[in-house]
Amino acid sequence: MLALVFEDDHYVAINKPNGLLVHRTRIAEEKKEFALQMLRDQLGYHLYTIHRLDRGTSGVLLFAKTPEAAAALVKAFEAREPDKTYFAVVRGFSPEAGTIDSPIRPDKDHKHKEPQEAVTHFTGLATVELPIAVGRYASSRYSLVRVKPETGRMHQIRKHFAHIRHYIVGDKRHGDWRHNKMFLEELDSSFLLLHAAELSFLHPFTGQQVSIKAQMPQNMLRLCAHFGWNDVLAQQQALPQPIPLLIT
Repeated sequence: MLALVFEDDHYVAINKPNGLLVHRTRIAEEKKEFALQMLRDQLGYHLYTIHRLDRGTSGVLLFAKTPEAAAALVKAFEAREPDKTYFAVVRGFSPEAGTIDSPIRPDKDHKHKEPQEAVTHFTGLATVELPIAVGRYASSRYSLVRVKPETGRMHQIRKHFAHIRHYIVGDKRHGDWRHNKMFLEELDSSFLLLHAAELSFLHPFTGQQVSIKAQMPQNMLRLCAHFGWNDVLAQQQALPQPIPLLIT
């Protein structure tokens, strides 16, 4: 059963687990479970997608109960109005803050299209150095970052952190396989460490500001505790905001 984190007359949101596709796609016809159909079956009525999360990403996933409710928020997403907050564990010690402004190339099915504008803001929250050799280094370094994408391109966060060589741990497509292998073998973690923690938007029908939060999955919480990051997670919203460094 999917965990509901928000519901009203117009919308319903879940905390999507790692590994679950939002809906059926051409490249995943063999999959039998999709968040959209599972939630329809669970609630007993039709639902409409508004946005998406990558299969490996956990966290807040919002659906509409009517086509009108879906259209209203899709329009808001296209206008970049909702505020999205993610947490990620990345390779290396990240900058204190930064803005990645680097166009995203469309996927191979749309190679004829021009690269799309893509902007991602992030703040470094905590670091850890582990006495575990990875590659040619005797130890390995990682950072916990808070990520706020301004645009919503496919795989944007994963591609942007790969662009600045702070690969997201567990990213099999855009990440660093050596660090993924270490996390699997030494820390028993096979998941993408990217979590959609909060989604805020102006409700199209009530005019009220809505903020939906989703707890990190247990694997990510376990790793944060192991790295000594629990206090940072509890207090991170109260941290001062550094001036971001522009990265292109």
